[in-house]
Amino acid sequence: QVHLVQSGGELVRPGASLRLSCAVSGSTTSTLHVCWFRQAPWAVREFVASISWPGAITPYGDSVKGRFAISRDYAQKTVFLQMDALKPEDTGIYYCAATTDGRNFDRPGAYEWWGQGAQVTVSS
Repeated sequence: QVHLVQSGGELVRPGASLRLSCAVSGSTTSTLHVCWFRQAPWAVREFVASISWPGAITPYGDSVKGRFAISRDYAQKTVFLQMDALKPEDTGIYYCAATTDGRNFDRPGAYEWWGQGAQVTVSS
């Protein structure tokens, strides 16, 4: 069993930076794969980034390449999403999720455990 607790969502202006956190408790074996999805109003859940617990990072979602970075801290058992150069279209609810099978890392249905979500609003 894995529990995910998120923090860090807020209202920011375009061009700002923001870091989201996802604290992982329970099983953190080498097979655990953690990702970030986001969901804008009236849109489907979109893959953002994912990372295996040992640290292998998969390709980022096209809309965030070069601006977002995923990382994890072993000691804190936390996964971070650093978001730079934020745009209004980055607005949405951001979810972290975890699975023990990372083969379909960009598909929401592949993840067994989810965080509670964090609202990120980018607006002037």
